[in-house]
Amino acid sequence: MCRLFGLHAGRETAPATFWLLDAPDSLAAQSHRNPDGAGVGAFTPGSQVTLTKQPIAAWQDTEFAMAAHELRGSTFVAHVRYASTGARTPENTHPFLQDGRLFAHNGVVQGLDRLDRRLAGLNVAQLVRGQTDSERVFALITAETRRRGGDLAAGLVTAIRWISGRLPLYALNLVLVTPTDLWALRYPSTHQLYLLDRPAGGATGAGPLDAVSNRIHTRSAHLAGHPSVIIASERMDDDPGWRLLAPGELVHVSADLSIATSSPFPATPTHLLRLADLEPSAAAAQHPDHGRPDPAGHQRPAADRDRPGHKG
Repeated sequence: MCRLFGLHAGRETAPATFWLLDAPDSLAAQSHRNPDGAGVGAFTPGSQVTLTKQPIAAWQDTEFAMAAHELRGSTFVAHVRYASTGARTPENTHPFLQDGRLFAHNGVVQGLDRLDRRLAGLNVAQLVRGQTDSERVFALITAETRRRGGDLAAGLVTAIRWISGRLPLYALNLVLVTPTDLWALRYPSTHQLYLLDRPAGGATGAGPLDAVSNRIHTRSAHLAGHPSVIIASERMDDDPGWRLLAPGELVHVSADLSIATSSPFPATPTHLLRLADLEPSAAAAQHPDHGRPDPAGHQRPAADRDRPGHKG
């Protein structure tokens, strides 16, 4: 399962450091499947974007994701990819950038030929540079937002409604950030997605942000004195404020860190896929424990770790 992370630090620019493969489940053990890519991006309130990402084509090729990436911004998004469509290439690595917005996704959307026709009809096919369902979902959101004069809320809802009503869908969890806003969606109930409305200093009021998930680790001393809002695929610490989003819940975090939620989508997509409906490689990538250590503690075979052309 891909790992999602979003952070809104408010109106000020906050420094933050990210390690995309630095967590208790360490790659040093070499006891689980290598991710297919990793990336992190941020916006300043003045709309300056920083985006750094890289595919991971071999088990040993992890220096990028294990290194410390220092970013400054008001909104951040990070992603560790376990591929279900698309080869290990920069074009297929999250986050994606379109129209001054950053986007990352966890899930599977099928029927991409039909989605491609829709994008062509909306004159945005050129936005898709890779092979993933994720970038196509983002392109549809971008197209519908353009059609509504830049109203991102309306564009996002329209795009996801179109997908949920027409395309086979296993999961569509997402994080989307602009220089001033953060959006997150858990849809439907397939994968978990959590929110933490974090006061300055966290639950104790005394510490910096130091959040560690199964894959992503971020730290910001600045946020010892400032509130923030975090979105993550799993709880990242023992803060009691973590809340699991409801299935279908769409979250909007504004520049002042106010949080609005809605449930604008059908509870169940029209063509909901089961894990058994997916191709074996896609099913493996979507398993909740994917990327965690082998239960027996054994190193995975090289043929499994390094096989070329795996999709995601």
